[in-house]
Amino acid sequence: MAHQRNKAIGVETVGMTMRFGSFTALDDVSVRVQAGSFHALLGENGAGKSTLVKCMMGFYHPTDGQIMVNDREVAIASPRDAAVLGLGMVYQHFTLVPSLTGAENLVISREKVPAVIDWAKERKALAAFMETMPFRLPLDVPVRELSAGEKQKLEIVRQLYLGRHFLVLDEPTSVLTPAEAREVLGLVREMTERGELTVLMISHKFHEVTAFADEVTVLRRGKMTGTGKTKDLDHRVLAAMMIGDQPIAALGTRALQPDDAQTVLRIDALEAVDRTGLKPIRIDGLSVRAGEIVGIAGISGNGQKEFFEILAGQRAREAGEVFVKGTPYAATRAEARALNVRAIPEEPLANACAPRMSVAENLSFRSFDIGADGKPVTWVGASAMNAFAARLAEQFKVKTASLASPISALSGGNVQRAVLARELTGDVDLLIVSNPCFGLDFSAVAEIRARIMRARNNGAAVLLLSEDLDELLELSDRILVMSDGALVYETPIADADVQTIGQHMAGHH
Repeated sequence: MAHQRNKAIGVETVGMTMRFGSFTALDDVSVRVQAGSFHALLGENGAGKSTLVKCMMGFYHPTDGQIMVNDREVAIASPRDAAVLGLGMVYQHFTLVPSLTGAENLVISREKVPAVIDWAKERKALAAFMETMPFRLPLDVPVRELSAGEKQKLEIVRQLYLGRHFLVLDEPTSVLTPAEAREVLGLVREMTERGELTVLMISHKFHEVTAFADEVTVLRRGKMTGTGKTKDLDHRVLAAMMIGDQPIAALGTRALQPDDAQTVLRIDALEAVDRTGLKPIRIDGLSVRAGEIVGIAGISGNGQKEFFEILAGQRAREAGEVFVKGTPYAATRAEARALNVRAIPEEPLANACAPRMSVAENLSFRSFDIGADGKPVTWVGASAMNAFAARLAEQFKVKTASLASPISALSGGNVQRAVLARELTGDVDLLIVSNPCFGLDFSAVAEIRARIMRARNNGAAVLLLSEDLDELLELSDRILVMSDGALVYETPIADADVQTIGQHMAGHH
């Protein structure tokens, strides 16, 4: 079936069911995405969003159910069948070839590319095509030199160039600044309003869904729990559809910070190289006081990962000083214990756990070699360790079949809860956290943020590095922006302006 040029396409799933062995990933899901609409697909991790989209795009063959395109039943046995029908997908991670220009990426993505490309003819055709696009893009520079926002636009342009008029956008703004996200989604929405495009956006950001989507469908544990016009559904209703009636941990009130609060962390003239070995990381004059959360904003790749590694003792510094409570700090285990410093890295299974060791052992890393009297022990008692781990698992709601299971058998949210349980038990004077909620579902996110706020209210100094600006705005007392390896901007939360923060994140200082 040939699709019409410049015409939005409507797609509907009817009774879509997908089983993997005994596990039902999708259970009788019927979603209607009307031609020319901007439709959002919401749900926690594991809710079935990706499975539904992969069935639509021909990556999976559903166990049951039909797909309708423009009200006609179709068979989509492969991604190629989806492409022929005008269905395309823009993935969360870029798929462009970095060393080629935008023009080269577009031309080689066609199904039929001549053995010898007539570039004069192609450039003329591309210029005419770009005249019809709302996006302005430099097509003659290598893709690696483009900003994240430009790369995302080029990914969308490529799908339109290939004749797709129904686009799935998978978490399209995860690597964009707020201003880039608004621009890209705004331009895409304009195309839907003109009837040139239909969009199904997978997202977990409520504010994006309410700002840009006409309609929303919510999945939970493979079932559809609600659908409707966005204007008729508030955040509370959407949250209830996403997580059911399980209670959500409240952030709680923000305790006032005393004026004479002690400076817990101070960083002076710190220098190191980034992981490429080419760019410097320079942090100077950063301090965090007891009972405050200082948030570090920045787009991925601007040195936050290396900064965390220095503070966690995983990366050597070339110059400068780190002080904790006035004492020079080199992040040894003994110093961390004496000064009550705790760290929660991103991807905790890889960076804060021994994956094959048991849940009980991982929960006990901080304390297994210290007796009740605070002195080192010569014998590690399994029963005391298991009792300690069981107490922590209960307090922090770590769901596991058994404390003897390897920690790698746990879901992402439960691994993060286990690491939080270990790091937040006992006295904590300094907590260094990096992207604590990355990839976690809605209820785990709320709970983890509440735990971080509780640590702050109990007097801990918290340094929070996060690529999620909403998270920083919700938790921080002050926000600093990291760009190109340095801190370039600071604002108290009371004066924080998203646009200004976004400009500094994008490097406009």
